[in-house]
Amino acid sequence: MTRTEVDVRKDTIRNQVWDLLESHSALDGPGSAHGRIPNFIGADVAAARLAELQVWQDAAVVKAVPDKAQLPVRARALRAGKLVYMAVPKLAQPQPFYLLDPAELVVAPEEAASSCIAASIARNIGLGELRPVDLIVCGSVAVNRDGVRLGKGAGYADIEVALLAQAGLIGPGTTIVTTVHSLQVVDDDIPETRHDFSVDLILTPDEVITCSPPRRPAGLDWDGLSADQVAAMPALQSLRDGRSS
Repeated sequence: MTRTEVDVRKDTIRNQVWDLLESHSALDGPGSAHGRIPNFIGADVAAARLAELQVWQDAAVVKAVPDKAQLPVRARALRAGKLVYMAVPKLAQPQPFYLLDPAELVVAPEEAASSCIAASIARNIGLGELRPVDLIVCGSVAVNRDGVRLGKGAGYADIEVALLAQAGLIGPGTTIVTTVHSLQVVDDDIPETRHDFSVDLILTPDEVITCSPPRRPAGLDWDGLSADQVAAMPALQSLRDGRSS
């Protein structure tokens, strides 16, 4: 498939899932799912399923997306004493991660886990300050049982994972999970590009799905990054400049 064909196929699956969630009233709160990581009903139950797993209990450092659907996971992590890293929106700052340390919180974990509040209370840090990550929690629009996932289409989650791999902060032993509504688990083959990663585990309100051996990027695929993406993300600019020096 050409890059255009891949993009069209991905958008088709996204729109089917967004429409399905809306038609089944599966969203938690008003508004459309389209263009977003869906905030689905049962996100807290999916988070509870994750918390029952040994891989969760063993994790000391969690990297989580800032989406509302994963707020229950972030809050659970902080309540459990885990260190949480959350990406700055669009990775648009030179220090592109928020550090949420449960030992230093000035508000309740449920509040600190909110992306809006985290932005006002958390310290921004760069890749050089991150500890190795034990568990990555990502949001998805759609995911199949092989662990191939789709985000909302901006590519930030894939770049975050590639950045962590490039910095040696994740490896084959790092578990990647996603929490979704059961309607977001699709039977379709989802096309992949070099920057895409897959997940080890899918947590829904109804089940835990163990996926095929996951695919991890070894680092950033510079040929797959546009000039606009690099220009918009200072962390990428810094790495590019170091690469070319």
